[in-house]
This record gives sequence, structure tokens and C-alpha cells, in this order.
Amino acid sequence: MNYLGNAKSVQALTVYEVWRDRFLRERLRPAVGIAIFFAFTITVYFLGERFFARQEFKSVYLYTSAAVELGLLTCFVLQKTSFGQRYPGWLFLGFSWSLTLVVQLGLAVAQAGEVPIFTWTLAFLIQATLMPVRWRLHLISQLGVLCCHVGINLVLNLSFAKYTPFKLTGLYLYLFWFCLICDLSVYWYECLQRKEFSTRRELESAYQQLEVAEAKYRSIFENAGEGIFQSTPDGRYITANPALARIYGCDSPEEVTEKFTDIERQLYVDPARRNEFLRAIEESGTVSDFESKIYRSDGSIVWISEKARAVRDSSGAVLYYEGLIEDITQRKQAQESLRLFIHALSHDLRNPVAGMLMVLKNWQTKPGDAIAIPRSILERMIQGSEQQLRLINSLLEVHAGELRGLVLHCERVDLRAIVEAAATDLEPLINEGKATFKNLVPDDLPAVKADKTQLWRVLSNLIANALKHNLPGLNLTVSAKVIKADKLIINPSTAKPDIDKLPITNPQSPIPNSGTRMIYCTVEDDGAGILPEQCEHLFDLYVRGEQSRHSVGLGLGLYLCRQIIVAHGGTIGVISTPGAGASFWFTLPLAENSR
Repeated sequence: MNYLGNAKSVQALTVYEVWRDRFLRERLRPAVGIAIFFAFTITVYFLGERFFARQEFKSVYLYTSAAVELGLLTCFVLQKTSFGQRYPGWLFLGFSWSLTLVVQLGLAVAQAGEVPIFTWTLAFLIQATLMPVRWRLHLISQLGVLCCHVGINLVLNLSFAKYTPFKLTGLYLYLFWFCLICDLSVYWYECLQRKEFSTRRELESAYQQLEVAEAKYRSIFENAGEGIFQSTPDGRYITANPALARIYGCDSPEEVTEKFTDIERQLYVDPARRNEFLRAIEESGTVSDFESKIYRSDGSIVWISEKARAVRDSSGAVLYYEGLIEDITQRKQAQESLRLFIHALSHDLRNPVAGMLMVLKNWQTKPGDAIAIPRSILERMIQGSEQQLRLINSLLEVHAGELRGLVLHCERVDLRAIVEAAATDLEPLINEGKATFKNLVPDDLPAVKADKTQLWRVLSNLIANALKHNLPGLNLTVSAKVIKADKLIINPSTAKPDIDKLPITNPQSPIPNSGTRMIYCTVEDDGAGILPEQCEHLFDLYVRGEQSRHSVGLGLGLYLCRQIIVAHGGTIGVISTPGAGASFWFTLPLAENSR
């Protein structure tokens, strides 16, 4: 953790130093320009003094001024080169020493034992004012001037006769304090700039982190599966996410906030639910699993569950409510189905158990330890037990299929042979119902790709259903042919009589692509028929036909048929008219290489 902190500090320092050098380069431009103009005016002054002054003029002063001008012009040219861009510190020293060392050398040549205090202080003041960074450069430039001054005077043995020792000491003391103040001001300014730079960098980093966090939470808000909302106490939506718009049947979150301005009356089927929602939040501060029926944008009704809390100001007044909304319509429908199921289960399992219990109690009242049971009674008990076992097995199978899906073992199957096998197994039931059964599946029908056992179950269920739900004397026919998928007509009002002059309604799985060749099989009877409204839901779980209301069964057979056919990639449906029989149909894909 410390290593990361140090790394960040080093990185911040490096970035600051880059900024500092850039700042120095930018400030050198106006400083050099000002100094060039300053040197030019001094040069003009010395020219005027040479030509118009009465006292003797030393030409070395003019040459010194020209040398200063030349040094500054050199700095001006170098600052535009790669050297100047790379080493701004050297240009700084060149600028400073052009104003100070060159002057000192000129005075030494003129054998003048003077201290150019005005030139020095002016140069130090300009550089401290215009370039207040890198205080060490300022100190180096000042020490360089002083060392040069002392060295030249010692080498040339120059005297300061015009200065008394006290006055000379005062000049040096003045120069010391002037330089110290300039260096301190540069140092403090640089510390302030460094701190401000660091603070600005931290602020930028904080803003970047805030933008990242905002983008992350915005993504969560936009892509959440649950509806997210904020609403006012008077019943208007302030914000909504796309999921809430989908739940309410709106095209966008903006439509939610624009349309729902009176939640109590526009949203809830029971307007009193809004007051109950507010009262629950007022009592506990939050509300959870608050279930209600609501109107969607198109007027349809769905169930929602709300989880919300109140957001208050410092005085405790409610500013708005915020929370989550989940569409629980499917869960409510599942709960309702679970209740169609419990009723059916209690009714269907009760009958065989009650019958068997009645027989057993009847025999229990007979005297003696050994009781002889007639074969007819034994058969009734066996039939009741077998019926219970079938019901329980069907329930377990449906549950397993919902969890794991059907496992198919597909192979090339002869459909006519499967029909014959199913009819043979159901022969006792056919004979009992005095029904006539015909297998019209052609011998040369191409093979289908299917699970033999599961396909047998489909045909057995369809044939058994027809026998159980009709009066004796039924005529049953199973037929099959090869068709193309575009022959399956769905809308009866516009259907063309492509298959046996009958339109196909309510398919229970998607129609395959047009042109796909498949087997179309029908199980037809001339029984009582089925009402259209019953046909729409006949393949749903735990749904039974009108004629089976008083029969034993959970309504699982046709549901399992649908699951099996859909798993094969086929389609299943029913064609029926009350009083004119029913035709259950399904499609299956042809086996490979079938013609």
C-alpha cells in the first residue's frame, strides 16, 4: 500500500516538474523581451551621453550595453530551439547573467571599482517577478554574480575607494536582504503552486472517479432488471429507468414521467393502494413486498411488487420516495396455477383412495380373522392403486421435465409401426369402448427422426384421450403425410384449405421455416368435439376438457404431448368443432436421407 502511495507521489511530482519547466519556458519569452527592450533603452541612453554629455564618456559602457543586448538576443534565439525546449534552466541563467555578469565584466574592463547594485537588483527583481519557479536557479544566478564580483576584484586588484567600509558593508547587507526576499518569495510561491497543482490533480482525479462511478451507477440504473423510480408525495414520477418503462408498457422513461402524474388514479387498479403505500412508509420509514394490481399504458393489468423508502430533508419533511418495482405477474399466475393444481390433485387422488378405503372398511366389518376377497374386488383395488401410481408418476415426470428438460434418444423411426404398437397396447380400452380404430399411415411413408418411446407416449395419450372423453362407438383414424412447413395455415379467417381442406389453428410451438419438409400426422375422431375457447388452452399444464371434468386425471397428458413434440422440433395443435369430432395433429422432422 505504501509502495502504491509512493508511486503516486513520484508520478505527481514528475507531472508537476513537467508543468514547472513549461511554465518557465513560457515566462522566459516575455522576460527576455522586456530585458531586450530595457538593454536597448540603456544603449540609446549611453549613445546620447556620448554625443551630448560634457563630461568625459567611457566607451566601454556602450560596448558593455551592446554585449548585454547580444547575450539577450542569443537567449531569445535559443529558446525556440530544441536545446532551449529541453534545458530552460540554462536559458534562465543565460538571461540573468546577461544582465549581471556582462555588466560586471564591463566595469572590470573599465577599471571601475563600482558595485552595479541597480542593475543587479533590477535583474533579480525581474526574474523573481516574471519567473517565480525553481528558486535554486535564482540562488545560483545570485551567487554566481557575487562570486564573479569578488573574484574579478581580487584578480584585477580593484579598489572601492569611493565607498567607505561602512557604506560598502551596507551595500552588501542591502544586496543580501534583497536577494533573500526575492528567493523566499520565489520559494513560497513555488510551494503554493505545488500545493495548488497537487490539489488540482487530486480534484481532477476525484472528478474522474466520480465520472466513472456515475457511469457505473448510470449503467446499473439503465440496465437493471427491476424498475427504479423516484416519486413525489403528491403522486408524480420524477425519475424512471428503462425497466420501469417496460413494466408499465411505455416506450421510454420520459413517457413514464410525462404520463403518470396521478399515481393513485392512473396506476393502481384499486386507488386505495396508494394511501396504504404512503401509510406503510409513514409508519416504518420503508415498505417491502408491497403487491398491487396496476394498469399498464395499454390498459392491461399486471401485478407489481414495490420496495421503497422515504427521502427526507433536515427537518424531516418528505422530499420524495424512491425504490424498486418488480413485475410479479408470472409469479402470481404460477401461484394461481398451483392452487388449479392442488384442487385437481385433491379431487383426482381422493377418488381412488376413497373408493379403496370404502371397500376395505366394508370388509373390516365382516366377522372372523380370515377374510376372503372376491376377484372383482381385488381387481378394483388393483385398478385404484395403478391409477394413483400413474397420477404420481405423471406429476414427477412433469416436475423433472420442467427442471431438466426432456432427454431424447432420436433415431430413424417407422411411424406406422409406432401407431400399431400404441393401438395394440390400448386394445383393451378400444374394445371396452366398442370403438373402431384405423391405421391409415402409408407403408411407404419416409422415416421420421424421433425418440421411439416418447413418440409412442404421444400417440398413446392422443388415442386414449379420444376414447376416455367420448361415448362408446367412437370411430378413430390415424393418418400421416409429407408436407412443407408453408402448408400450415394459422389464421382460420384467411386460411386456404391446403391440408385436407382444414385450416390449422392454435399451434403450440413456432412454425418451422417455409419449405421445410416434415411429417404431418393426425389422430381424428367423430366424437362430441371441443369448444374453441377450450382448444386455446388444451395443451396447458393442469387443463382438462369439458368432458373430463368428472373423470380421473390431472390434465397432464396433452401437456406432456406438447413437451415431447416441441422437444423434437415439431408443432402440435387441435382442429375441432362441437358435435363434429376432433382432429389432434402434430408434425415431426424427417430423418436424414429420407425422400
